[in-house]
Amino acid sequence: MKRKQSLLTLLLILLLAGAVRLLLTADRAAEAVREDLSSHILRFHVLANSDSEEDQALKLSVKEAVLSYLEEALPAEADLEATKAFIASHEDELRSVSLSVIRGAGYSYDVTILLEPWYFPTKTYGDLTFPCGTYDALRILIGEGEGKNWWCVLYPSLCFVDGTCAVVPEDSRNQLKTVLDEDTYETLEGKRPRIRFRLFDWISGLF
Repeated sequence: MKRKQSLLTLLLILLLAGAVRLLLTADRAAEAVREDLSSHILRFHVLANSDSEEDQALKLSVKEAVLSYLEEALPAEADLEATKAFIASHEDELRSVSLSVIRGAGYSYDVTILLEPWYFPTKTYGDLTFPCGTYDALRILIGEGEGKNWWCVLYPSLCFVDGTCAVVPEDSRNQLKTVLDEDTYETLEGKRPRIRFRLFDWISGLF
């Protein structure tokens, strides 16, 4: 009887150790996904002055104008670093485009253009879900910047597809696949990163 209790206790300890090991492995895998994403994409973030209906509508107008400018002016072959360099050297133009929309709508809000790392909560874009984490982003703050935000992935260029659609187009998916690790991309689709955990083989080996 005592031997059975001892074996049961040992088994429970091994299972607990295995569970802890699994959690640590999962944490490392999730962190690897976040690091891969943050080092390969650039997000676009527009914050409205407030949550009033007028300010939210203005935010979307500014967003559309800036995206139209970038789609025309940004070199099609630009990689991530070239995209960041272009934005950094064209902040005045981005501000001018934004202010033109704001003044044209009759508002006197100022605009702040930032290219910086920023923490984002988990966000869904079409049928892809981007985990929370710190990402480099082009951020446009309208006025006080205290309203709800609009966002997209500027590089690879998912901003130029309809973010409200249920499915991201195949060519946009292919752009992501070319820059991301396979596990990272599968995570965006809602699949877990592949984690190999041979707990039962490990326990069997002990006996």
